[in-house]
Amino acid sequence: MSADASLKFKRLLLTGAAGGLGQVLRPRLRARCDVLRVSDLAELGAAASGEEVVQAALQDRAAVLPLLDGVEAVVHLGGISTEQPFDDIVQANIIGTYNLYEAARIHGTRRIVFASSNHVTGFYRQDEVIDATMPVRPDGYYGLSKAFGENLARFYFDRYGIETVCLRIGSSFPEPKDRRMLATWMSYDDLERLVIASLSSPVVGYSVIYGMSDNHHVWWDNTPGKHIGYRPQDSSEPFRAAVEARQPAWLDIQDPAVVYQGGGFVKAGPF
Repeated sequence: MSADASLKFKRLLLTGAAGGLGQVLRPRLRARCDVLRVSDLAELGAAASGEEVVQAALQDRAAVLPLLDGVEAVVHLGGISTEQPFDDIVQANIIGTYNLYEAARIHGTRRIVFASSNHVTGFYRQDEVIDATMPVRPDGYYGLSKAFGENLARFYFDRYGIETVCLRIGSSFPEPKDRRMLATWMSYDDLERLVIASLSSPVVGYSVIYGMSDNHHVWWDNTPGKHIGYRPQDSSEPFRAAVEARQPAWLDIQDPAVVYQGGGFVKAGPF
């Protein structure tokens, strides 16, 4: 954990708390603040000690506005996390993210950790190494919506001073599922390290960093995000033998999912 791991916040908001990564971070963030406000469109269960539970749709502006009241910082995981029809993506990921930032502006929230995605740059090739300063190349409507969110975050920093760390999350699961994830995998512990570093770094302004563990095989150079203070401690390497045993050594380089960093997302749809 980072040197600032013991830093405790007054009230944090976690959106998308019922999702896969939301469920992982919910108990971990609860230990980092006096009050954790959790929100999702889905059922969240009863509030634990030190929690406030609010069920709300991000596209409902009237519901989102009070969600930010009294909130010091936000970990924004809410929205659609897979490739879906554009009309659905717009509501949750574009209108919903705007509603969140506007509510943050109104209530004076100082920092947002925004769950962006590696799919913002999914149409770069797997034989390239890129960093967050390079132009976006979204691989679908989902990636496009996350690119919008990153631009929105930059605008709200430039105009209103709301700091944001955009996390271009790779693949955060208990273990990598395939050869692609040997490059994109991030452990749950490293996810927590990245989020806590993004919350506790003294000055972040507007920053973008790729969410990955300390993997041997990488497509992303996080040098431009070193000021965040994120130091991954896990690696996909212990899983390599099992992953390679499940997949052929030579993949079909005519398959766009093999050629491009976005994997299967580059072929998703049409809807």
